[in-house]
Amino acid sequence: MLDTVVIATDGSESVERAVTVALDLARRFDAEVHTLYVVDTGEVESSPETLREELHTALESQGERALESIRKHADREIVTAVREGDPAAEIREYARDHDADVVATGTRGRHGENRFLIGSVAERVVRTCPTPVLTVRQLDPSEA
Repeated sequence: MLDTVVIATDGSESVERAVTVALDLARRFDAEVHTLYVVDTGEVESSPETLREELHTALESQGERALESIRKHADREIVTAVREGDPAAEIREYARDHDADVVATGTRGRHGENRFLIGSVAERVVRTCPTPVLTVRQLDPSEA
């Protein structure tokens, strides 16, 4: 039985299928849905100092848009959250804090194909999260 599903999003197109699958899973089990976006403070801190505030604001805005998009696709009320920090660590802590039964995420993020099989954040979540993690890859148009 699933009571709580957490959807971790970075706002990229590659997470769209994971959102669809997670919302379907929540619907089937009548589970509560949480959506989480993490502003990657490491990315902000590694950018040129003159751009940090602008990048931080842009990432927060992207997160709000990503969460709103999921809200529009959901057939139920969902809990949304924006956190700041290391994405994998924040996802892990959020899942633990909310007694999640499963965390759903895409396999590739905003940085695309920089990892061969699975994105670095998704890989760290799978390796370190005490909650089961459902990774869903985006299909190529030829596979749809």
